[in-house]
Amino acid sequence: MHTTATDIKLVECPRDAMQGWKTFIPTADKINYLNQLLKVGFDVLDCGSFVSPKAIPQMADTAAVIRGLRLNNTRSSLLVIVANTRGAEEAVAFDEIRALGFPFSLSPTFQQRNTNSNMEESLERVEVIQECCVKNNKDLVIYLSMGFGNPYGDAYSEDLLLTWAGKMAGMGIQTISLADTVGLATPEQISRAVQTLVPQYPQLEIGVHLHSTALNWNSKLDAAWQAGCTRYDGALKGIGGCPMAQDDLVGNMDTELMIPYFQGKGFLQALNKEALAESARLALDIFH
Repeated sequence: MHTTATDIKLVECPRDAMQGWKTFIPTADKINYLNQLLKVGFDVLDCGSFVSPKAIPQMADTAAVIRGLRLNNTRSSLLVIVANTRGAEEAVAFDEIRALGFPFSLSPTFQQRNTNSNMEESLERVEVIQECCVKNNKDLVIYLSMGFGNPYGDAYSEDLLLTWAGKMAGMGIQTISLADTVGLATPEQISRAVQTLVPQYPQLEIGVHLHSTALNWNSKLDAAWQAGCTRYDGALKGIGGCPMAQDDLVGNMDTELMIPYFQGKGFLQALNKEALAESARLALDIFH
């Protein structure tokens, strides 16, 4: 099955790059970096999270960061991550934010570690957060973390994937992104998971949030593309990963590698090359 996409969405994830960074990145530096990224022309900028500052201290200044963003001349929309209702209520108060992302794990072990809740509690949170989003004219993106399997020995199958995706679709959620949280997914697993969801839920936007190394990014990305995925997350320089997952993180897929891949297929032609180059230079300043 080859995708018949007329367009794709590229999501740049500086939040994911920053959240596990060992030293606190000053708020002014975050604002400066994000404002530069806003000039590039990404579809979505995953720019922060409203989560416990104890759990993710790097993101404690998200509200201040959003207030510092210049959005009058960008095509990018803003997405933030939330892990509970309180975070969602904080996020929807910002007119600037278009979408909230919630990490829902197909692994009960990881769900507990990541959001301190079991699967049933998390599903209840999703319902409340979705209601909050609908009321405030925001979109809810569900990240199915451990979406291709998990390292904990928890059950995983295509049926499980379909079941949970079905629950989300039943709530009116439009976007589901499969997250390879610890970078262990093989191209075959990525292909199978995307091919499981795309035909069953043609009304949904199915995305992937892949973590990879410089050696395996191409085969993973190609597997998602060939299977019909239309939404892709990346981070400049391949920095980042989930601090709740494990100590030795596999970084995000590097946007600078993804862009030429998709441009070769006729997509992403309108990206601002100069702004991208300057963003990449800034990334080296911040993440060193």
